[in-house]
Order: sequence, then C-alpha cells, then structure tokens
Amino acid sequence: MKTINELHKDNKCIVVGNAWDPMSALIMEQQGFNLIGTTSWGVANSLGYQDGEIISFDEYLKVIKNILSVISIPLSVDVESGFSINKEEIIDNVLTLAKLGCSGVNLEDSTKEYQLKPKQEFSELLKDLRSILDNANFQDFFINARTDTYIALQERQLEETLERAALYEKSGANGIFVPLMSDKNDIKSLLSRITLPLNIMSLPNITDIEELKEIGVRKYSFGNAMSDAIISTIEIFSKSVLEAKNTKELYLHGNLRTKFMN
Repeated sequence: MKTINELHKDNKCIVVGNAWDPMSALIMEQQGFNLIGTTSWGVANSLGYQDGEIISFDEYLKVIKNILSVISIPLSVDVESGFSINKEEIIDNVLTLAKLGCSGVNLEDSTKEYQLKPKQEFSELLKDLRSILDNANFQDFFINARTDTYIALQERQLEETLERAALYEKSGANGIFVPLMSDKNDIKSLLSRITLPLNIMSLPNITDIEELKEIGVRKYSFGNAMSDAIISTIEIFSKSVLEAKNTKELYLHGNLRTKFMN
C-alpha cells in the first residue's frame, strides 16, 4: 500500500473520498478513489449523532476498524481535535490509529466549540506528535494540520492562516488543511507561503477540482457533502413511499456495481 506522501508524488491533486462507514468506503475505492478520508460529521450522523466528538473515541475506533477491514487503499482519519483536551491523550489516540494501520489524520487546531487554540500550543502538540510517531517507526504517517481560522474568525482570516500554516509546517505537519477557505486569491497567497500540500474542502462556490489543481492545490476533499446528499436522498424516498403509498421509485436506479466482501 502506498503512503500518502507517495500518493502526493504520483498525483498533482489527490481527490479524497470522504467516507462514513465501510460501505461508502468500499464503494469509493471500487469507483477509483486512491485515498479514503473519514468525515467525522458523516460518521457521527451514521450512528445517529451530531458531529463534534459527541460519540466516544472507542465508538469511532469501531467504525475505523470496520472500514480498514474492507479497503486496500490508505485511510486518513478525521480525528477532529483529538477526542481529548489533554495533549498526551490526543497523541495516544493518534498513535492508536497508526498502530491499527491508518495512514494519516486530520487534526484541527480548534476546540469542539470551534474556538482556536493558541497557535504555539498547537505547534508544540504537532512537534511532540511527530517525534513520537517517528520514534514508533511511523515516519510515513501523514499529519494533515487543519486550521479553523475561516470558521472561528470574522476578520484577519488570511493573516492568521498564513501565520499558523508557516508555524505548523516548521512543527512537523505533512500537509495544511483550511476548511471554508474559498477565495482563490487567499488560496494563492497561502500557496506562495508554504511548501506543504494544501488541502481545500468542497463548498457550493468551490467545486471545480481542475481549476484548483491548476493554481497549486494538492488535495481536495468534500467532507460531509456526500453523506449529507445520501441522507437527503433517504429522506426524499422515505417521504415518497409514505405519501404515495408506492415503492416504484425505489427501483428506478441502475444495476449496483459494487462487489461486496464474502
């Protein structure tokens, strides 16, 4: 299995398949994705909960183990803020994922309430995490440092992003992830300041992957967009069956192509 760094060498821009359960991950792999990344939002929804570390890390681990059992491509885990406020516990949680066979994580620099942590504090976490992973022979484990500047701040978003990204790059991160960053001039400014792969997330106004690839974006993910679309489809079909008293619409799809495990 290739490492995420190797995938970056092979691909000008990796398109991540954001899965929320074994079935979605299996489908995405068979459709051609070469990297699966969990969407914590989608995983939580699939278990009946909202996002934001409401489910326990142990519950999350069960989903991760099940996904790993059905795919043969790298898996990066959206570990939110680490499922703890304690640095040692965060590092232990990430190390647990590495030992399971995961290839990387998204780790965000905000709290569950989307309040930014002090940048120096998060950079020290990254340094310690990188050191412990390397000493445990997980040098290829990919740390995608997510900064929530465009979620938490109303002003100085770009300036704070540039400062944090530069600091995180020096602290051992392998990639930078900035959700809700959509202005292409902002993206270009960030790209001019970092050498690490930049991960941009799909939004209604930023859907053209080829365009982003041309300006230098190295990774593109769609977060909970697909899981939301699937939930919406279930809602629509459920309402239709009850209102029409007819299941005809459930048979209008084409043949299923996914090969399930036996």
